[in-house]
Amino acid sequence: MTPMFHLVGSERQLRRIRTTQISRNPYQPRKYFEPEAIRQLADSIRQYGVLNPLTVRRTTDGYELIAGERRLRAARAAGLSEVPCLIMSATEEDSSAIALVENLQRRDLDFFEEAAGYRQLIDRYGLTQEEAAHRVGKTQSAVANKLRLLKLSPETMQMIRDGGLTERHARAILRLPTEEQRCNTIEKIIAQQWNVSRTEQYIEHLLTAPPEQPTGTVRRLIKDVRLFLNTVDKAVGLMKESGVETSYEKEQRDDGILVKILIPNARR
Repeated sequence: MTPMFHLVGSERQLRRIRTTQISRNPYQPRKYFEPEAIRQLADSIRQYGVLNPLTVRRTTDGYELIAGERRLRAARAAGLSEVPCLIMSATEEDSSAIALVENLQRRDLDFFEEAAGYRQLIDRYGLTQEEAAHRVGKTQSAVANKLRLLKLSPETMQMIRDGGLTERHARAILRLPTEEQRCNTIEKIIAQQWNVSRTEQYIEHLLTAPPEQPTGTVRRLIKDVRLFLNTVDKAVGLMKESGVETSYEKEQRDDGILVKILIPNARR
């Protein structure tokens, strides 16, 4: 599917612009830039220059970056005062969509950043999932599947990132209902180096296995039964002391304790 942008007019100019005049795209979906990768790109730029122009749009204060933040950071690190830029007449919505598409095409985003980019596009411009998918050249189901990942907490996402787990791992973890289960499972996956298949088997077992009876609950139940029987013993004893010939039997059976109490009818 081809991305769809509604660009304003057809103006596209190529010129050199001072780096101090270029502000970053506030809707840049990529949140983390590897310092070592920026350093290596800066070394390359010092030697060969910026070979691929940045894409910007005019604003009241100068220019706003549409695509090429990594190149801009590296150019500044290399000491360049100017960079080649393609000036595009784009709306704010198009700028956000183009930034997302560029990162997707370069495979610069992890799956959580990609999902956050779709969510930002939908929420800021009131798009449906289908409309957002059309903007970035994806199917509606692909966008919907990514958006589900955002149900995970930021802490869980970071654990998945730090552990180097895949999107399929994340989807499997999403099936677990509580944060505690998710965090414990991620720790197991990382420690045991489980692949996706093994992870899915383990999670299926967690979801279908009967809940374990806590030891403390069993002990409390036993204690409560004994307390009940002691209370009955005392009550029957008081009745006998009062002259009521009460019959009282306890029988231990496989399925429990059978208690029989016979209290005679009152005599006229």
